Amino acid sequence: MALKLSSRTIEGVKVIDCAGRIVFGDEASQLRETVKRELADNNRLVLNLGEVSYIDSGGIGTLVSLFTTARNAGGDIKLANLTKRVADLLQITKLITVFESYDDENKAASAFHSSPRGSVATMSRRETA
Repeated sequence: MALKLSSRTIEGVKVIDCAGRIVFGDEASQLRETVKRELADNNRLVLNLGEVSYIDSGGIGTLVSLFTTARNAGGDIKLANLTKRVADLLQITKLITVFESYDDENKAASAFHSSPRGSVATMSRRETA
């Protein structure tokens, strides 16, 4: 299934809904371009990964690259609704300690208002409900 992206705003935070596969090639490029375009308008983003069925190393690399791009722009990217497959992959690669992840996009959006956008050290928690 090809990657489908849509966006909306919650509490002034842009949420990008991802559905399908995030893999090396067109899908990763599509996600990269969408996020970079959104970062120009709003540097606080949530990637809703609840409908992501598969992610490969190219997709993981894209997430890391986008995280770095957002941080360099003075912003941040938080992850929401991780599927078991994506959560396991982030755990195995230890990237779960880099990304803030939440059980739903509302909690992720609210976190922008309650936590500082400071150092990467603040990005090391995973919230569970």
